[in-house]
Amino acid sequence: YSNNINGYWLPVVVDNGGATNANVGQYNSIAVDTNGFVHISYYDVTNQDLKYATNKSGSFDIYTIDSTGSLGAYTAIALDSNGYPVISYYDAAPNYNLKVAIFDGSSWGISVADSSANNVGLYTSISIDSNNRIHIAYFDATANKIKYATNKYGSWQNFVIDNDGRLGTNGYTTGIFATPQGMVHIVYYDYLLRDLKYATNEN
Repeated sequence: YSNNINGYWLPVVVDNGGATNANVGQYNSIAVDTNGFVHISYYDVTNQDLKYATNKSGSFDIYTIDSTGSLGAYTAIALDSNGYPVISYYDAAPNYNLKVAIFDGSSWGISVADSSANNVGLYTSISIDSNNRIHIAYFDATANKIKYATNKYGSWQNFVIDNDGRLGTNGYTTGIFATPQGMVHIVYYDYLLRDLKYATNEN
């Protein structure tokens, strides 16, 4: 991690895995709260875990959030109105689905946001609206679809954003922005056409 708050770049090792040849830090995502504290989600390749780091104590503290199987790739992090982190990520094994980790101020809760396909939840991005409803864009690798998940209706619901039926990967990386009212704007890469695409449900 590096910042230029003092006018120059100061790199800091957040997590080195604690062992020789450890591989940690892939698929990282970052958010900064209103007090300037940093929140980072990332994948520990060596242990195949979802991890989270924050410097709220003055130095970086490291936490393993989910370690049940091989999971934690394609993380995305956002903060709710309390400054609490919410992380979307891919459960690569044994479930191959989209998962979400939510911190409530004292503990983490883990939920499955989409398990509708054999391989769903890659390339996630996340945004939170003013009512603390979660919005996630991601890729369904089974059907080659860009999808959207939200809990704004009380429970997790999933929607297909792009389903044009062509062969090939319809969208690799995704990005999402939710307005305060919960309308969403999604960008993604169409690998087959080599195009940038944009979708929204806001009139």
